Formats: sequence, C-alpha cells, structure tokens
Amino acid sequence: MAHDLVIRNGLVVDGTGAPARRADVAVDDGIITVVGEVDADGAAEVIDADGLLVTPGWVDIHTHFDGQATWDSELAPSAWHGVTTVVMGNCGVGFAPAAPERHQWLIGLMEGVEDIPGTALAEGIQWEWESFPEYLDALEKRHWTMDVGTQIPHGALRAYVMGDRGARNEPATPEDVAEMRRLVHEALEAGALGFSTSRTLAHVAIDGAPVPGTFAAEDELFGIGEALAEVGAGVYELAPMGSAGEDVVGPRKEVDWMRRLSSAIGRPVSFALLQVDAAPDLWRELMDESLRAVEEGADLWPQVAVRPTGLLAGHQTTYNLFDVIPAYAELRARGLPFEELVVELRRPEVRAAIVGWQPDAETEARLAAAYEVTYVMGAAGDAGPDYEPGPEHRLASVAAREGRSPLEVAYDAMLEDEGRAMLLVPILNYSEGSLEPTREMMLHPRAVIGLSDGGAHVGVICDASAPTYLLTHWTRDRTRGEKLPLEWVVRKQTRDTARLYGMADRGTLEPGMLADVNVIDYEHLRLENPVMAADLPAGGKRLLQRARGYVATVKRGVVTYRDGCDTGARPGRLVRGPQPAPAG
Repeated sequence: MAHDLVIRNGLVVDGTGAPARRADVAVDDGIITVVGEVDADGAAEVIDADGLLVTPGWVDIHTHFDGQATWDSELAPSAWHGVTTVVMGNCGVGFAPAAPERHQWLIGLMEGVEDIPGTALAEGIQWEWESFPEYLDALEKRHWTMDVGTQIPHGALRAYVMGDRGARNEPATPEDVAEMRRLVHEALEAGALGFSTSRTLAHVAIDGAPVPGTFAAEDELFGIGEALAEVGAGVYELAPMGSAGEDVVGPRKEVDWMRRLSSAIGRPVSFALLQVDAAPDLWRELMDESLRAVEEGADLWPQVAVRPTGLLAGHQTTYNLFDVIPAYAELRARGLPFEELVVELRRPEVRAAIVGWQPDAETEARLAAAYEVTYVMGAAGDAGPDYEPGPEHRLASVAAREGRSPLEVAYDAMLEDEGRAMLLVPILNYSEGSLEPTREMMLHPRAVIGLSDGGAHVGVICDASAPTYLLTHWTRDRTRGEKLPLEWVVRKQTRDTARLYGMADRGTLEPGMLADVNVIDYEHLRLENPVMAADLPAGGKRLLQRARGYVATVKRGVVTYRDGCDTGARPGRLVRGPQPAPAG
C-alpha cells in the first residue's frame, strides 16, 4: 500500500506511557494507519526519523488565543513548540457572547487580565458574532497550524446577560442565573469544550475592576454548572480564589465548593494550583483535599505548571527594576529606537547616573527584597535559558560574590545579547528556590499539565514554550533534583490533556488516531532566549521564544513545520465539542 506519509525508523514514544520502541508510523487521509514495520515504497512523503524521537503532537489546554485566533493562522509561539491542539477561553475571559456595545469593554477585560495590548486586539479582531455559537461559526471559517477548541467565559457571559450589573460584580438574580445556564447549554451544544471562570483578585480589567464572576455566589456557580450536567459534556475550569497568593485562607473553601459542584453535575472541575510565597506548603494541603474529594465521588483536576511563573525583566519588557530610577525613566521617555537606547545605556556617564542613584529608605527596602528574588538567567547556551537557577544566581548573591552593587549586576546583565538579555523574577512556584515542589505537583495522580498561557502576558511572560521545557528540563537536563521518565512526560501533555477535554481522537500514536506527530532531535532540542517582537496588529509588542530541535511537526497528516520553519500549511480546524475515539 502506498501511504500518504511514512515516518521511518524513529524512537516512538506513543503517548500511552508504554516504553519507547523503534518503529515506523504510516499516515493516510490524516489518520495514523500503522505503527510498526511499514513499507515506504511509493509513499507520497517519507520522513527519515533515524536517531530521532517520534511523539504525538502536544495538547495545550490553557491558552488565551481567543482574539489572536481570529486574525492569525500560525498561533505562534505555541506553534513553534510542537503544539497541535490548543484550548482557549480560560480564566473567565474571552470575546463571546459579545453585545455590540461591549466590544471595547471586553478588550479592556482581556488586556487587564492577560496583558495583551488592547490596541492590537482592537485592530485585529473583526467582530463577526454576537452569540457564542456565532463565535464558533466565525472560527470555523478559519484554518490554523493546529486545532483550536474553546470554552465559554464567565466574564463575557455575565456582562452579556446582566449588563453593567454583571460587569460590576453585582449579585445575580435567579432569572440571571437561568439565562446564563441557558446560554452555556447553547454554547456546549454548539461545540464549546467547557465553561471557565476566575475568582482570584489578581485578575482585573484594565480599569482595575475584578473580572465579572470573581465574587459569584454558589447559586450562580452551581446554576451555570447544571448546563454541563444537562449536556453531559464540558470541563468547568477556573482560577480559584488565592491562586495567585493574594489569599491563603480562601483556597481551602474553594476546594470544598468545587468538590460539591463536581459531584452534583458529574463533570470534571479543573483549577489552577501553584505554590505561593505567602503559604509555600498550601498546595500540598489542596492536593490532599482534591484526593479526598475524588474518593468521595468528585472529579477534580488540579492544573499545574512545569516551571516558575515568573516575570521576565529587560529593557523591552513591561516590568523593569530600573523603572523607579529617574535617570532611567527620563531616558526611556525620550522614545529612542531600541538600538539607540542600548547605545545610550552603554555610555559610562549614563550607567553611573543610573546605578549610582540613591533611593529613599522605603524604595531601598523594596529593592533589597527584589534583589533576593531576581535571578540572572544567562545566555541560552547549549541547554537553553535556566528556569531553575540556584541561589548563587540571585542578584544579591552575584553582587556579594563580585563586590558590586545589585543594580550594577542587573544593569550589566541586561545589556548582554545586544541589550536584549532578561532577568527572571519568579512570583509563583519558586518559594524555596527550587522546582522540587513543582515536580511533586506534576506527580500527583490528579494533576493535569497546563497554565502555559499561550498568547497572554505578552509583555512580561513567555510560557507558551512550556511543552518544550517539560521535555528538555524534566527528562534530560535537570541537575538540581530528580528527573522524570520520558514516556510519562510525553503522556502527560498528549493523551492526558486531550482526554480531560473529551478529545479521544488524539494524543496517542495508534492506528485510527489523528495523525498529529512531532519528530524531534531529542539530543539537541533546546529553548532559545525570549525576545521581544513588534508583530501584533497596530505594532503591538509581545515576547516570543523559539526552540531548536523540532525536525517536523505534523498536523492531520500534513507537515506544518520543518526544522522549525513554517511550511505555510494550515490543516488545523475548530474542535467542536467532545471528539470520539476511533471505532475498533
């Protein structure tokens, strides 16, 4: 038989958790037909995978491409990291349903919560919908490098149903709740993969107002959840109270109502779980409570990250240590082109004016605390930028060792790589200066990998590269603790993430499954340094991070990336609702 595509003689890690094995993979009509020994004679295309790793395409369930997906067919940077399916509409923010007079308000909500430039959203989004089913219809007209699924967000829903009362987080009436339930039911029937909400005080609109739904009462939360029970599909996803560390008491209560909700509606509830500095061991308690809830019949899935959630600080990012220094602020206010700014920063008299600044006592105390939690990442080198830096890389430690001030260390470090180098400021998942708690979280039997935030936080965070980091750091490169098995890591971001969202047609390399495949030079796979680009609509800026080592990414049997380069193919489609496993 002459196959459409044959991937020959690769080390196949199939996503089931089974041991790696040498095998060929044959593809026909976008479906895997054989995994084993394949006759490649006459195949339309052959990829020689000798010495390479062959895995399913990554399934990233926590992204924010809600606006970008309407104008961008590539969906970088996730597309550069072997991702072949994404789920968006997380954390209660999105763009449907959308009353015509609410467009700018929804943009401000997304800009505030997810740090996506409002000017880019306003320029890029062409509003072709009002209802959520109409939003899905608009998406269905588009094709991407990957498949895209989405959830209906509480913030947009509440404002659509309740108007200003919903936007201002006023209590919902029984009539409001009934209408929200009806619209969620309608969205799920049309193909939404779930419903999302946010209860963390860290999520605020551009005007500082909390996301609608932040203070929703149980009658509202449970009433909306009934729609998932009625349809018998969908995930209830949320950023719970205290997930950003703003509250260490509330999270315990959150697990209680999530347990009761999941039991009542018979649907999975997935909630963000991170280590917070205010209570570094709280995550363990919440994990244990989740297990007890499961034993009682609930279906809870803590959603965990694979590295610190941290700000990147450089001369082009939203956050910068030097912003409080008058001489630096004045220089930035001149609006110089970046290359000219770097020239100015290299002038000795400019450096002296900035690093020699004397702060008042209060500012000095804040900076001293920042020096203890800000790390020099260093150049990418052979292993890529370091997201698990040891204490010796803190600004304070480097300064003490080298006899310089922390400001001098930061200044010189940020001028590396032609002024594009960045510092790492972990704000979550790094309370102990180690990723060992993250490793324990990932190993929890109910943990699901997520929180990459692809498409979001573009001025200070670039964690869409998390799938690559999970593979390189945790299976190959880690030196400050135990690693994780390759087969287990692949399964965690393929089969397991796909199954949570009911996508049983992908995530493993088995006959009958979608031909979503990565061919990887595992030995040489690495992350490059994050860089700032001005490629969003209206000249908006965003952090991007590439990887080296993806020999090919295949979506539905079509090669979308070859040696990291976009082939121009756009086989990705909208995922409408649960996808059944292949027959037989």
